[in-house]
Amino acid sequence: MNLHDIHKTATSFSKTERMPVLFVGHGSPMNALEDNAFTRRMKQLGREIRQRQTPNAILVVSAHWLTRGTLAGINEKPETIHDFGGFPQELFAMQYPAPGAPDFARSIIEHVADVHGSDEWGLDHGTWTVLHHLFPEATIPVFQLSLDVTKSMQQHFDLARQLQFLRERGVLIIGSGNIVHNLRQSMPKLMQGDATPYDWATEFDEWVKVKIDQRDFASLVNYQQAGGSSAQLSVPTTDHYLPVLYSLGLADKDENIVHTFEEVSYGGLSMRTFMAG
Repeated sequence: MNLHDIHKTATSFSKTERMPVLFVGHGSPMNALEDNAFTRRMKQLGREIRQRQTPNAILVVSAHWLTRGTLAGINEKPETIHDFGGFPQELFAMQYPAPGAPDFARSIIEHVADVHGSDEWGLDHGTWTVLHHLFPEATIPVFQLSLDVTKSMQQHFDLARQLQFLRERGVLIIGSGNIVHNLRQSMPKLMQGDATPYDWATEFDEWVKVKIDQRDFASLVNYQQAGGSSAQLSVPTTDHYLPVLYSLGLADKDENIVHTFEEVSYGGLSMRTFMAG
């Protein structure tokens, strides 16, 4: 496909009603199998989105696809990746056989500098364990955008702003990670079945909520400086936090943002989920 064809593809999608943007705290892969408050809310949220407008495609920015350079998945039939270990065989047997969305992926490549196509990744558990509940039929085309580990927090946020055109082409964009994600601190509680959150985890999760409600995205980009002592414990690595910045970067300046699920469990794991639009 040459540049002319790419441009033709990118501009050929008809405009639609503006799609919402989601951030989902995806938590444990076991959520794919479980019936709990979070998975029931995801099912309900999927129905609400379909009642408004069924997406033409779904783009997921997952915490689990880390690369050098930003890549968009161009697979026509992305595989279901079981990128975890130590879970029941029932979980490894699960598939999410949604088609890919290579034309939409190429529209990003055409619109955004330094984004390249890749067919070397499929749908990781940050994507399919969430979509299994949101859109269980797996009929809507799905593709992923990777997280470039060489980019700064501000560069990730700025890149997200450049993806806003997809919202008017019927693409539902989902950031999938966790605002608070400290597995080392959470594992003892997980092993004991203790869902009680640590104070520092609740503090940071609430701080993020307040900043979202205040539209203070600059503080969220610079969370290490602004988030206090709880930030370091809550975000020991940035992989699960970065998708938050994509979902916020895709929101319009005055667009309503609703917190659709709120929970901090097992010590240091935030399941906070929000929707813009």
